Amino acid sequence: MVRWVVAILVVAGTGGVAAAQPAIISVPPQPAAAAPAAAPAAPAAAAAVPLPPARPRTPVKPAWTEPRTFLEAAGPDFKSAEVTSEPSECRLRLEAIAVVTPLPRLIGPGACGGGDMVQLEAVRLPNGSRVEVRPGPVLRCGMAESFAAWIRDEAAPRVLKDGSALQRVSVADDFNCRGRNRVAGARLSEHGKGNAVDIRAFTLANNKTIDLTDMHAPQELREDMKVSICARFTTVLGPGSDGYHEEHIHMDLAERRGGYRICQWNVRVPPPPPPPVAAVPVPPEPPAKSQDKPQEKPPERVAMTMRSPFDGKAVPLPVPKPALAQLRQRGKRKL
Repeated sequence: MVRWVVAILVVAGTGGVAAAQPAIISVPPQPAAAAPAAAPAAPAAAAAVPLPPARPRTPVKPAWTEPRTFLEAAGPDFKSAEVTSEPSECRLRLEAIAVVTPLPRLIGPGACGGGDMVQLEAVRLPNGSRVEVRPGPVLRCGMAESFAAWIRDEAAPRVLKDGSALQRVSVADDFNCRGRNRVAGARLSEHGKGNAVDIRAFTLANNKTIDLTDMHAPQELREDMKVSICARFTTVLGPGSDGYHEEHIHMDLAERRGGYRICQWNVRVPPPPPPPVAAVPVPPEPPAKSQDKPQEKPPERVAMTMRSPFDGKAVPLPVPKPALAQLRQRGKRKL
């Protein structure tokens, strides 16, 4: 399409304004714009594929759920008739020989916990002194009473024979809701019931430490401790029992059919020293070779003569040849 453009030229002059002269300018035609490409045809709708049904989720039972009622929280062994603000008979006996802090009933998870729980802090000896128990174990009153009585009546007197009074008992483990030997899914440990305690060492008044599993500790003392512990507690485990008690002594009051008891603790001693090595005589050293060894002088030559058969005069014989060894010695050269 051709457009006509009329331009009015205005010429300014001194004499005025000239009349506008129209000018016709021809504009060449512009190329037509390319038509837009056609959009690709939409693909055919995919055939609907049915998805497999979702698998039903297996309900996972939680390890412990928060109790919803008081009866559920108290546990099946709870007896409301025994609820009282007065301390139990066990606690009255325990407070006469030990320093304890009463705790509320511990509940869960699962079968863990129990009632009449205390934290044992120290044991009173007959002479009025105290044996600290650190860290203070959380135990059922019956277990705490047996443990305190053992420290007071058996451990302290035996340690005193070593020359110094017992000052502290080091505890390795006490109440802990877990399976036996800390194995997941194992049977509930007596630690989960507050019915067990693990001890590691004794500290004396002279700051000496006696580790009950140390083979270098006094053997007689450890033997006496083993006899006294196994006589009072129903389960005793130590080095050599099952591999889980190599560094502490486990003791509990587990009840078994027929009063069966376990006492597995090898009181180990250091191995004997190796036999002395027999002394082997060392042969004497050969004498050092002298660098300035004098050379052997060759034998002196003796002039030999014989008488001539003609005139009877002595005729000298020729010099004999040197021995073969001397020839070899002379033929050696230093390189």
